Amino acid sequence: MAANRNRRLQKEIADILKDTHSGITVTSPSGSTDITDFTHFKGHFRGPPDTPYEGGSYEVTIKITPEYPFKPPEMRFITKIWHPNVSSQTGAICLDTLGSAWSPVLTLKSALISLQSLLSSPEPKDPQDAEVASMLLTRPEEFKHVAREWAQKYAGAPKPAPGSAKTDGGSSGGDGEASSQSKRKLEEKERRKAYKGFNPAMIDRFTDMGFQVEQVVSAFEYFGIDKADGEEYELEEEYIGDITARLFGEM
Repeated sequence: MAANRNRRLQKEIADILKDTHSGITVTSPSGSTDITDFTHFKGHFRGPPDTPYEGGSYEVTIKITPEYPFKPPEMRFITKIWHPNVSSQTGAICLDTLGSAWSPVLTLKSALISLQSLLSSPEPKDPQDAEVASMLLTRPEEFKHVAREWAQKYAGAPKPAPGSAKTDGGSSGGDGEASSQSKRKLEEKERRKAYKGFNPAMIDRFTDMGFQVEQVVSAFEYFGIDKADGEEYELEEEYIGDITARLFGEM
């Protein structure tokens, strides 16, 4: 059992280290990519753009239980962060992916991507830190200010240039907002093109596990999954198992 678990973890870590686009990596607790102990790691990722955490470097401690992958890895923030779903004192995390929503098909990579996504989509109504959640719900601008200060102080996030849209002085005006909207529309168009006619929600079930859109689309095409004119429908369990196995390189 331990040997199978270690082989799987070796494969998962190799996949993370090979992916240079996600901005996520894993090291030993000392920071080395030469990992020999498969029970304790350190995860690293960047704060997502357009959030108070943008540009910060965040570290989490990762502990693997003997029951992995049937039980989730135990994760805790090392880097102090002002976020409603992370304890500002202990770094404990409230995230369903690391609890009730965990599945054996998920990986270290998908767990770290979920953590990174949590910074973009806080859930103040299901908090780990009640004080932070209360601030976000009742004083959102103050929350952003404190979260950014902590990102700069503890995660090394850069300070924005004076007068930029990300300072407390506000936005740079309507032209900047229009440009931003145009850019988002273009990005959304390119993103949809990558799905090659498959329903995005069906593809995203697998990208949420840490795989690239192109990988998942290729697996769908390999097994001849019906595009159904882009409509969402429930995949048969057999197909889900086959696609997952192919994504993990097992067939």
